Amino acid sequence: MESGSIKKIDLALQGGGAHGAFTWGVLDRLLDDGRIEIEGISGTSAGAMNAVALAQGLAGGGRKTAQELLAGFWKRVSDAGRMSPIQRSFFDVMMGRWSLDLSPSFLLFDSLTRTFSPYEFNPFNINPLRDIVADFFDFEVINRAPSPKLFLSATNVRTGRPKVFRQPAISVDTTMASACLPFLFQAVEIDGEAYWDGGYMGNPPIFPLIDETEARDIVIVQINPFTRNKIPRTAYEINNRLNEITFNASLMKELRAAAFLWEVIHHEGLDRQAYRDGRLHLIQSEEEMQKLSVSSKLNSEWVFLQHLHDIGWRTAGNWLTQHFDDLGERSSYRPTFVYEESLKPAHLAESVERNKP
Repeated sequence: MESGSIKKIDLALQGGGAHGAFTWGVLDRLLDDGRIEIEGISGTSAGAMNAVALAQGLAGGGRKTAQELLAGFWKRVSDAGRMSPIQRSFFDVMMGRWSLDLSPSFLLFDSLTRTFSPYEFNPFNINPLRDIVADFFDFEVINRAPSPKLFLSATNVRTGRPKVFRQPAISVDTTMASACLPFLFQAVEIDGEAYWDGGYMGNPPIFPLIDETEARDIVIVQINPFTRNKIPRTAYEINNRLNEITFNASLMKELRAAAFLWEVIHHEGLDRQAYRDGRLHLIQSEEEMQKLSVSSKLNSEWVFLQHLHDIGWRTAGNWLTQHFDDLGERSSYRPTFVYEESLKPAHLAESVERNKP
């Protein structure tokens, strides 16, 4: 294959619990395509887990190794999940639902987490995922690798500010900080600071990819759907939707900021190549992800994870067919909705005003 046919990209991987297996499928398909080279990866929560597996695989052996590490990690998660008391109910299984909405153990667990903090119901801070991360990943390989660059997002509990961890500071602690849901786990302490899940402030972080890598194409892999047509009516449906809105808010703000900068730089002819040449792309399957309840983010059954992987594989395959030629040329995703009910660049505001009837 000629070197000129290789397209360099950055990946921004959103978090979403077990739904991160969708991203596993997307990455598996992208790695299967020899025309793509991954330069930078940012990730949050489950996206951070995928990012670490991908970075280690590419640094330590290449595409095939990365595919094996991703599959191995999700299999380990599923194997550990078999020991959990939180499982689908008989009725969920019979109805063909992936959710845990009717599971007595899940409902009890959900009630406990709303009543007691993890410092109360889990005083010894037991977290099987931490054991998997510590045993499965080789952070020395990740930290000494010049490529791909890796960025993991967390939220500083005391300041409320985002924190992005980079090589050579990628570790068990920084990975777990990115995935620390405050209702489930005690805050992760790193160098005297406490951190929660990065999804609150950067899900996933985009600006490190713009500022610190050479690739100009950023591919966002989105798990949480922006839109749901059905209005939530029950308390549980409302909670589901609030969960999605919360974990999309930071992404929407970063898209707004990036779009604003790109528009201003192009309009004013400013000399900032990182923004002038920036191209944005999105891989997501809103139709499929809308079918899933937030409770299924705790469903680690292997058959469910494989189901999500297959959706991700197909979605990425379709995206490559439609948009591979856009890489290096133009954005295939233009989030114009981010300007609705928000500040517009001056030249856009003027054009909108002129076009009003």
